[in-house]
Amino acid sequence: MALTNYNTKVAIIYSSITGNTEELMNLLFSYFQSYSVKVTKIKIEDFDLQTISEYDVIVIGTYTWGNGEIPAELRSLYHEFERQYVGHLVTGVVGTGDRFYPNFCGAVDEFRDMLYVHTILTATMKIELTPQKQDQYKCEKFVRLLMERIKGQRSA
Repeated sequence: MALTNYNTKVAIIYSSITGNTEELMNLLFSYFQSYSVKVTKIKIEDFDLQTISEYDVIVIGTYTWGNGEIPAELRSLYHEFERQYVGHLVTGVVGTGDRFYPNFCGAVDEFRDMLYVHTILTATMKIELTPQKQDQYKCEKFVRLLMERIKGQRSA
């Protein structure tokens, strides 16, 4: 894998009820570790919202609640992106959901639309229920896209 600057700070911020989203975050974390970056995986309730702008890359991991809504515990993070200047941040959003529901991974779409306006949104990914073997390539590609984007930002 291509090396990236050791000073690059990556935050994986997530919420998980069933464990599916947390499992996805663990997989992404392992892919980020193959790059020379400082990566932190943290549950939303342990994340200091005031530190958002200290990172270079932020990945948001969410499940979807109700009829495609952002979970209550992630709403403050959503609004913090709107409040702070975060135009320099490379971002990605991922989520787990069940296609049984009409708005599959709707929280991913909500975050995507907001991040597109306020950050350098680079990638989104939706996983049905829990990550499977066939999802590993998607996860690796998701991380690679984010790392290529931050590398491009740094050399620009």
